[in-house]
Amino acid sequence: MEGFLLLCLLLLFGGQRSSACPRPCSCHGSQVNCSSRSLTSSWLPTSFPAGTTNLHLHNNQLTHLPNGLLDHLTSLRSVSLHGNPWVCDCGVLYLRAWLLRQPATLSSHLGVNCSFPPALRGRLVVYLAEEEVLESCHYWYCDLALASQVCLFVFVAVQVALLVALLVFLRKFERLSKEARRTTEESFTAGEGPRENEYTALKDKM
Repeated sequence: MEGFLLLCLLLLFGGQRSSACPRPCSCHGSQVNCSSRSLTSSWLPTSFPAGTTNLHLHNNQLTHLPNGLLDHLTSLRSVSLHGNPWVCDCGVLYLRAWLLRQPATLSSHLGVNCSFPPALRGRLVVYLAEEEVLESCHYWYCDLALASQVCLFVFVAVQVALLVALLVFLRKFERLSKEARRTTEESFTAGEGPRENEYTALKDKM
């Protein structure tokens, strides 16, 4: 019984959260306006009310849409996505696939143009060939691989420098130890000489 009540509470509060207007957007009925709020892809709301029919995301700083963000909005009649600096690399594949699934009457693709990379600048995202997007992804992977190699080289260089410094320190310590041992032996030998001479002189007097 307690489990059933807990499930009901979760469903109740979950339903309230799904129907709440996300920050920092404004909502009027089934219309959700998140336009002109300088939203980036990382600061975009993670969900929108399930009954949203009109969604405005234009004139922000969106470079891509998180995977699955719009999939549950089955009542959408219009989405405005223009005026954003879309980056047409691997991150734009979800937006492209979502636009391709929309009916021709839903003109969400209008104004959704690539801002980067330069080779694709100005192209409509919905008309990009998958091969073109994947080619742009290769640059990102190459940069990551190059950065990884540089980090590995720096790490190895630091380890080699530390090893060389340790060897130099050990050699210097060994040399100082030998000098200290030799100095101690010389001091001990020099101290025994006068005592032997005094013992010999006393023996002669006797």
